Amino acid sequence: MSIPFELPTEDRASSPYTGYTRAHWEAVADGLLWAAWRWSTPGRALLDLPGRPSRSGVRSDGLEGFARTFLAAGFRVAGADGADPHGWLDRYAEGLASGTRTPGRDDTESWPLILDHDVQGQPMVESASVALGLRLTAPWLWKHLDSGVQDRVEEWLRGALRHVPAPNNWYLFPYTVAGFLESVGRGDAETAAARHRALELMEGWYRGEGWYADGDGRAFDHYNGWALHLYPVLDAHLGGDTDALARYGDRLRAHLDGFALMFGSDGAPVHFGRSLTYRFAASAAVGLGALTGHTPLTPGASRRLVSGSLRYFVDRGALTDEGVLSLGWYGPHEATLQPYSGPASPYWASKAFVSLLAPADHPLWAAPEEPAPVEEADRVLALSAPGLLVQATRADGIVRLHNHGSDHVRPHEGESAAEDDPYYGRQAYSTRTGPTARENVADNHLSVEVNGRSSVRRRVHPLGAGGGDGWGWAASWHRPVFVSGPPMVPGLRVESVTVARGPYELRVHRVVGAPAGARVTHTGWATGPEEPLTSTLDGLHGWEPEAQTVRAPQGTAYVPWAELPRLSGTAGGTSVHVALAALTGAPASVPADGAVAEVLPGEDGVEVVWTADGARTRVSFEPVAVTHTEG
Repeated sequence: MSIPFELPTEDRASSPYTGYTRAHWEAVADGLLWAAWRWSTPGRALLDLPGRPSRSGVRSDGLEGFARTFLAAGFRVAGADGADPHGWLDRYAEGLASGTRTPGRDDTESWPLILDHDVQGQPMVESASVALGLRLTAPWLWKHLDSGVQDRVEEWLRGALRHVPAPNNWYLFPYTVAGFLESVGRGDAETAAARHRALELMEGWYRGEGWYADGDGRAFDHYNGWALHLYPVLDAHLGGDTDALARYGDRLRAHLDGFALMFGSDGAPVHFGRSLTYRFAASAAVGLGALTGHTPLTPGASRRLVSGSLRYFVDRGALTDEGVLSLGWYGPHEATLQPYSGPASPYWASKAFVSLLAPADHPLWAAPEEPAPVEEADRVLALSAPGLLVQATRADGIVRLHNHGSDHVRPHEGESAAEDDPYYGRQAYSTRTGPTARENVADNHLSVEVNGRSSVRRRVHPLGAGGGDGWGWAASWHRPVFVSGPPMVPGLRVESVTVARGPYELRVHRVVGAPAGARVTHTGWATGPEEPLTSTLDGLHGWEPEAQTVRAPQGTAYVPWAELPRLSGTAGGTSVHVALAALTGAPASVPADGAVAEVLPGEDGVEVVWTADGARTRVSFEPVAVTHTEG
């Protein structure tokens, strides 16, 4: 894909994997800013980018354009120690003055007021970006603003402190606003209360192994890196708070110990969770860890990940011909989007430019690139806190994530099939495939069919995770829910276990309480017919002999049209169903259809014998347990 702005020459000596240097990062930041600023209002308070408006309306979208590009400019200028050759800060200074002159007024420039999240909440999200941009550039922007403008900006920002955030990472937005106000001598009891409340909630949301839930439920996704870790760690770093940096930095280090494995060798992050249009923001936590020293990665491996992620999207059409970040993944992709996403939403990708806070002589930029974790060896990593199983294969550079713990269903919500979310409800995700659209056949999904009605998975109840050298497992259960007719069948539940070993995924499901005549279907990975990928799904026990190939005409974020394997079988009472799935981009040493030599079903589970080495894996229920014995 052509890039609508000029990049420096690649440096394959210091960056043998990506060719990108710090100068490339500066050039991309500048290119994004030049393109976005073409769409500013005359007073520079709003950037009205073209495209589908969000549910918050075009004025809020215009503020979003200003605030999120301000993040990129803030990291760009602060990282250059105030050097601003393109005059970005002059533009933002003018916009600050115009936008806060009469906030709430319906005119060309005025910013919307910050209200409660369920009334007019999106400006609260953007207040954090404005505040962080101001904090990063305070010596060169804030200190030179007219005192009246400073007062107006403060008054607008304080709307975030006086209104109710959404019950999740949003509490870090007033936290960030308060951090800025305190950093410029405008703190008080109101700012202290906002910061205390956010950190108090963070303690309840921290579940261990470096993972926070995004609120009181079980939402684990990329918000861990680009929000829940980013704001408190960066706040502590900018404020020189060594105690807070030690506390939250240690959690960031623990998070990166697993999260660093969730990037493919092509630079792609795992395609999982909401707001994926933020794209290379997924690398923000990696860059922040390198900047602060709170990372298990070497500087060279960190740069390999962050530059690989940035280049992955730049090279694959994330930018329009005008240089604007589109709403989507590669290019525009409607199914990837949430209703809160507007034309400027993708510019939360600016968070990745936190890496620019590391100066040119920092090891992040001075050390040569080293392999990413996926490029070093095959790995299987069980993360029991979020209920995730990560499976990476070196030969093809693919990372797969098996989801047995994240559902994005809040504690007070019912399990409505009408709200099925492909980005949480599927059992597996990867760096090379995306979920199929809701209207198409669901990939990586176990469905119970009762009276011709198919079920979906909503609330996920983890049952454990673990493993050993070269293998791992994770398990969960769920109540199947139905779109039409009665939403649930009394007593019906599905217990699911995934065992990963090399490129293979042993998928074991126990269906309990199924009525007579029920059927089950199970699908594998969705791929494009011309992709250099192989998706297989072999029924080992409890399935009819042959898998079908079914179509997903809406495709995925990766391909405009997809196909996937599907198994079918009968259920009733309690039944066990065993399959072997694989997604590969390189020939496997043993093809998936021959990887298991023997299946030994028992009263309380199943045991399989692996062809290559005679190893045995046993999956038991009541309670769920997995044991593995090498041959």
